[in-house]
Amino acid sequence: MSKGRILVVDDDKTLLRLMREALTKAEYEVVTAANGIDALQELYAKQPDLVLLDVMMPRMDGWETAERIRQVSRVPIIMLTAKDEESDKLKGFEHGVDDYVTKPFSFAEIVARVNAVLGRVHLVPADHKPKRYVSGNLVIDTDARRVTKAGKVIELTPTEYRLLATLAENGGRVLSHEQLLNKVWGYEYGEDTGYVKRYIWYLRRKIENDPRKPEHILTERGFGYLFQGD
Repeated sequence: MSKGRILVVDDDKTLLRLMREALTKAEYEVVTAANGIDALQELYAKQPDLVLLDVMMPRMDGWETAERIRQVSRVPIIMLTAKDEESDKLKGFEHGVDDYVTKPFSFAEIVARVNAVLGRVHLVPADHKPKRYVSGNLVIDTDARRVTKAGKVIELTPTEYRLLATLAENGGRVLSHEQLLNKVWGYEYGEDTGYVKRYIWYLRRKIENDPRKPEHILTERGFGYLFQGD
């Protein structure tokens, strides 16, 4: 039985073949596309569970493709980038990307990241009890997996939702960068607490009236963050 359907988008035919082999061996069904336009067509036709998306491609690059995908779908996206620059990472988060992997990478790393991202999408704690968490005009409904602000639904990526839900479930309790990294991203991410800081910033941009003066997600300087519930 397949663990999920992965859409791999890259103009390198050899890399596409090798990623297909690695993901198929890991029990995933694989769909491929060589450019962004074909990727959008496959997205509509095949409804993948996750997209692995290269940045540098002809006709439509990865950034524009990610933006187009986000207009119609909340499917998790992992970007494949040749640069390990902060500006590229921030650009990825702005386009609703859930994770990124820098080339050159190992296929074991790709499989591990796919497992981790899909795990965040479906993860429900063993002691989970559906609840609604409220902070001012912000409502997090963990049963419906829906977040609203002043009654309007806020579109979050799976990782953004998981981060917010984790903070809400521990409302009033400060969680360290390391605790959030482990709970939301998993052990595969080591000690890269930069993930937490970046996602907190982009999450605040979606849920706070003023991200620089947050009311829902507060910072405990030098330690971590807490959710300020009513």
